[in-house]
Amino acid sequence: MDAALDALMKVVGPDLVRVNETIMARMTSSVGLIPQLAGYIIAAGGKRLRPLLTLAAARLCGYDGDRHPKLAACVEFIHTATLLHDDVVDESMLRRGRDSANAVWGNKASVLVGDFLFARSFELMVEDGALKIMGILSNATSVIAEGEVLQLVTANDTSTTEDAYMAVIRAKTAQLFAAACQVGAVVAERPEVEEQALFDYGMNLGIAFQLVDDYLDYSAKQQELGKTVGDDFMDGKITLPVILAYARGTDEEKAFLRRCLEDQDMPDYEADLAHAMELMKRYDTLSETVVRARAFGDKARAALAPFPDSEAKSALLGIVDFCIDRVY
Repeated sequence: MDAALDALMKVVGPDLVRVNETIMARMTSSVGLIPQLAGYIIAAGGKRLRPLLTLAAARLCGYDGDRHPKLAACVEFIHTATLLHDDVVDESMLRRGRDSANAVWGNKASVLVGDFLFARSFELMVEDGALKIMGILSNATSVIAEGEVLQLVTANDTSTTEDAYMAVIRAKTAQLFAAACQVGAVVAERPEVEEQALFDYGMNLGIAFQLVDDYLDYSAKQQELGKTVGDDFMDGKITLPVILAYARGTDEEKAFLRRCLEDQDMPDYEADLAHAMELMKRYDTLSETVVRARAFGDKARAALAPFPDSEAKSALLGIVDFCIDRVY
């Protein structure tokens, strides 16, 4: 799994140094809390996957200019801002095994610094000056916000359909993957067919990535990732493993899931979580979620067909495996 990331870093290593330099420079502010809080969440880890995709997509398209690191930093700022806002909305106390920013500084500071990072991302877009790129990234930002609101509407609602859930993850997670990849083709001034191919690659990769996250929430692997098993269950989030279990369950099992997820009535949380996971195992919904993720991974790979073989293409193909193989 690390080999895939290493291969990607080999392709874009020097570019990533410039991305990190841009991030550090643009986090600065005379208001001390801003770089302190922003630096905390950015330093909290993560693989910089979305900006890495922008850099690799530009390389795939043969771009040899110097605009893509700033655009990759822009993508990372958008992502980080959404994380800050997400943790407030979800009342999350942990982020990648550390106290979340809102747990340390409170909700108000987290929301406002998220706003600051969104503003910085738009400054970077304006500096680049390409209206098309501005359109792609600003549209992605509004679609992500729509996805967040759609998730809020479907939260704690066991009648949520699979189609409705897929609409949430396309907007909330996959749209930024898609935009991050597409701008790599735009900056290289490649034809629209290549733009679309990279958008499709990112979209399908992002969906696969989120489906694996859905699986992982009910997996012992969560503890290695610094998260507790069943966070989604505790929050009443309706993800694919739950949707499939609810659809296949008996009336009694449906009533149990409604009590836990809709009413948030879990007097013995550990026992209720264990029963829910037993239902997912009985109806094979966790392994089916991984099967769906693999299918979207296959679509992501197929989307790269128009591009000739190269180190960058091999690295992007490898990242599909990296995203899905997190289940092991």
